[in-house]
Amino acid sequence: MGKDFLQIAFIIGVGFGALLAIIFLAVFAAYFKLWLRAFVTRARINPFALLFMSLRKINPTAIVDAKIMAVQAGLREVTTDRLESHYLAGGNIRNVVRALIITHRAEIVLDWNTAAAIDLAGRNVLEAVQTSVNPRVIDCPDPKSFGRDTLDGVAKNGIQLKARARVTVRTNLKQLIGGATEDTIVARVGEGIVSAIGSCETHNEVLANPMLIAKTVLQKGLDSQTAYEIVSIDIADIDVGDNIGARLQADQAEADMRIARAKAEERRARAVAAEQEMKALTVENQAKVVLAEAEIPLAMADAYRGGYLRAKVQPGANGAV
Repeated sequence: MGKDFLQIAFIIGVGFGALLAIIFLAVFAAYFKLWLRAFVTRARINPFALLFMSLRKINPTAIVDAKIMAVQAGLREVTTDRLESHYLAGGNIRNVVRALIITHRAEIVLDWNTAAAIDLAGRNVLEAVQTSVNPRVIDCPDPKSFGRDTLDGVAKNGIQLKARARVTVRTNLKQLIGGATEDTIVARVGEGIVSAIGSCETHNEVLANPMLIAKTVLQKGLDSQTAYEIVSIDIADIDVGDNIGARLQADQAEADMRIARAKAEERRARAVAAEQEMKALTVENQAKVVLAEAEIPLAMADAYRGGYLRAKVQPGANGAV
């Protein structure tokens, strides 16, 4: 009876061991290729770590690929734990590693924490680094964003100038988090160009030396508190527009003429009203005179009756002696 129990236990143990061996072989076979890639490239990732990545819903292939790129580029600060943490936070580990490789080769200071923070902030860290290495050109103004093709400024002599500029910028990695976007750069440059044109005595000064505007704008430090650093401002085109000063003077003269006409019309209306009042007063006085003349015979009759008025009889009149 004891021997049978031992045999049964031995068989169960052997079966359980075989089952574990099969499970281990299956798991090892599933992650063997990834582990072998990491081992050959000296990425050094434990096969059990690959299993635990899957249990934590992490894509082991993405981690292995990113770790291989970092190791081959000589980035020792990029560890497996950092890659897993950034992946779980929703970051793009491939872009972060590629950005670190570019900055490492270009000798630009950028550590893992800063790159990961930029990526998690919603910025494209790879594009930002590429722009830092290879500056980009921004049209000012951008017709697609602002709906206009030129920047319109008026010199002190009243002549309008229409300018188009091209701004070369590169990313300022230190201010990329919290810094203003390129729309702010375009708005500031546009405002600076319009202000520079307005400060010129005549439009001929701008036409003779367009770079004078660019130098004036560059000296204002328009890239402060932005995610970009202005490398240069180039005036691509500048044209003469309307004579705004003459138009304003003409409009002012027309407005003054309308005011004068209104005042003259007001005076004429007052004169007509005064004339009508005088005519009405004259008619009223004439009526009073007529009334007064009508009262004269009545007054004379009353005077005759009262004996205050007598008729003067001339001698010899009516047969009197």
